[in-house]
Amino acid sequence: MSDRLSALLQRFELRAQLFTGGLLHHERPIEPHGSDGHLHVLGRGPLRLLGPKRHRHLLNQPSLVYVPGPLPHRLMAPSAEGAELVTAAIHFGAPDENPLLSSLPPVLCVPMVQLPGLALTQQVLFAEAAAGRCGHAAVVERLVEVLMIQLLRHAMATRLVDAGLMAGLGDARLAKALSAMHADPSRGWTLETLAAVAGMSRARFAAHFAGTVGVPPGDYLTGWRLGLARRLLRRGLAVKQVAAEVGYASPGAFGRVFLQRVGRTPRDWQRAAASSAMAQGVSQW
Repeated sequence: MSDRLSALLQRFELRAQLFTGGLLHHERPIEPHGSDGHLHVLGRGPLRLLGPKRHRHLLNQPSLVYVPGPLPHRLMAPSAEGAELVTAAIHFGAPDENPLLSSLPPVLCVPMVQLPGLALTQQVLFAEAAAGRCGHAAVVERLVEVLMIQLLRHAMATRLVDAGLMAGLGDARLAKALSAMHADPSRGWTLETLAAVAGMSRARFAAHFAGTVGVPPGDYLTGWRLGLARRLLRRGLAVKQVAAEVGYASPGAFGRVFLQRVGRTPRDWQRAAASSAMAQGVSQW
C-alpha cells in the first residue's frame, strides 16, 4: 500500500504510555486523561468492555481494542482465571487537531488473527510486561506503538471504517490527494491540482471525495490547516508563524478563517487553551 500514515505520524507523533499490564481479575475503570485514547491488548481472555457510549463487547480471543478519544469505559474479566491484558494511553494529537481520530468509531476492535505477522510482537509485549526488567515500560510502550500503527494500517487496507478520513485513506485515489495535503498544507492547493494528484477529473474527484470523506475537498483542507494551527498554537507559536506554516498569506487572512470556524481569534483561543492545560495539569506532548 502507499504510505498513507507517514505525514500524519510526522505531524502528530504517536506515543504510548503504559497504564497497566498483567492479569485482570476484577472490574477496571478507564478514566479520560487529557485527549488520550487507550489501546487494550488482550493476550488471553475472555474480556468484557463496557462503554464508551453504551458500546458493549465480549472478547474471547487475543485482540487489539482501541478507544480513540478520552472516553470513560470499563473492563471486566468474566472468568475466574482472569484476562491477560496490557493497557496503554495513546496520544496521537487532540481530536480537534487530528482528523483521523474523529473519523474512527468509539471502539475499534480487531482480533489478532487478522493481523498476520504480529504474533512475535505480542509474545514479546506480554513477556516484557510480566518480567518487570529494567526499562521494561519503555520496551512495552514502543511495542504498543508498533501494534497501534499496524492496527491503523489494517483498518485502512481492509476499509474497516466506511466514512470520514479513514475511508478516504482506504481509497487508493483519494489517499494520494489526502496524503499530499497532509504532507504540504501550506501549498496553494486547488480542486484542479488535487484532482490531478488523484488522477481523476475535477468533477469526479469532487463528488467522490465528498461522498467518501463526508466534506468537499476545500472544506477538508481548511479543517486540516486549522487542526494543525491549533496544535501549533497550543505549543506557544506566534500567530504570524502559525499562519505561514498552514498556508495563509497573512495573519489577518488566517485570523478571519479561524474566527469563522472556531469562534475565537487565534490569540484568544491560544490563551484559553494554555489556561485550560494549566488548570487540568495536562502536559503538552
